[in-house]
Amino acid sequence: MYKQFLRPLLFNLSAEDAHHFSFSSLKNYLMLPGGGAILNAMFQAPQGLEKELFGLKFKNPVGLAAGFDKDAILAENWKYLGFGFVELGTVTPKPQEGNPKPRLFRLPKDKAVINRMGFNNQGVDALERRLQKMNKGDLIVGANIGKNKVTPNEEAVEDYKICFSRLFDYVDYFVVNVSSPNTPGLRSLQEKEPLTKILNELQEINHSKSKPKPLLLKIAPDLENEQLDDVVEVSQDTKLSGLIATNTTISRSGLTTHGEEVSAMGNGGLSGKPLTERATEVVSYLRSALGDDFPLIGVGGIMNGEDAKQRMKAGADLIQVYTGFIYEGPAFAKQLVEALKRG
Repeated sequence: MYKQFLRPLLFNLSAEDAHHFSFSSLKNYLMLPGGGAILNAMFQAPQGLEKELFGLKFKNPVGLAAGFDKDAILAENWKYLGFGFVELGTVTPKPQEGNPKPRLFRLPKDKAVINRMGFNNQGVDALERRLQKMNKGDLIVGANIGKNKVTPNEEAVEDYKICFSRLFDYVDYFVVNVSSPNTPGLRSLQEKEPLTKILNELQEINHSKSKPKPLLLKIAPDLENEQLDDVVEVSQDTKLSGLIATNTTISRSGLTTHGEEVSAMGNGGLSGKPLTERATEVVSYLRSALGDDFPLIGVGGIMNGEDAKQRMKAGADLIQVYTGFIYEGPAFAKQLVEALKRG
C-alpha cells in the first residue's frame, strides 16, 4: 500500500515537507486510542534475533539512523515500527536552523537522497527535556552529537563535551559525528590529532562516571584505506566501544539521474542505493583490520533484505537505515528483520 498509494502522494511534496508531514501524521495517529497497539500489530518485527553489544541488549539488529528524528519528536514510538534501536540527533549545544532551503532532494531513479541539512536541530536543551519524559521500554536509544557551525574547530571539543554531559543520564550510547559533509570544515576533525583529542576528552568524562556509556564514532565513506587505518588506530588508542560506517558520501559517480539535474541540487551528502557497495566495502575493511570482536554498525545504502544480509556478512553486528525507509515505507524494519532471520 505504501508504494502504490502513500509514497506517490508524499513524493509530490518537497522532500522536507514530506518529512514533516509524515512526522505530524504519525504523531497524530499515535494520539488516537490504541494507535500504538495497531501499528505494533502491523509492523512489529519477529523475535529471535536479539543481540548483546557493548553491554546493551538489542531486541533486533535493525536501527533507525541519526538524522531522521533529530529532536526526539517520535523517539519512543519507533518501537511500534519494528526498530530495535534509534539514534537521535545530530544534536548541537545551541539550536541552529541549518542550511538554507531547499536542502533535501530525492533522486528516485537512483533510489537516493541528497541532503545538506547542516545539523538543523532544536539544541541540546530541547532534546534533554524530551528524553526526560520518554518511556522507551526495551528500545535502545543513542545520541549522535556534533558541534555548532559557529564553533571554530579548535574549540569543537567543548561542544561535544556539552552534549555528552547533558544527555549522559538519558541515552544508552553516544556517537561522535565528525563525518557530515554539510558543516564547513567538520570532516577535518576526522584527522588523527583533533579526533584523538575529542575522543580522549569525552572518555575522560565517561570514565569518571560510575557506569560509563558506550562511545562510538561515525565515519565517512570517502576515506581512503590509509585514513581508515588511522581511524582503526585512534579507535584502539581511545578505547572506543565501536564504529558506525558510514555517513553520506560527497561522490556523485555512477548516478542514473541526469547530470544537470544533480548539479542543480548542489552540494550535500548522497545516501541510498549508490552508497551500498562502498559502505559494504568499508565495513569489510574495518572488520579485517579490527578483528572479530570489535563492534561495527553498518549503515548506508541498505535498501532491501539482501543488502542487510550482505552488510552483516561483511562484518556488521547491527545495521541502521534511513533512505531505504523513505523509499520502502513503515514495514521496512520488519521486512529486514524477517530477511535476516531467514538467513
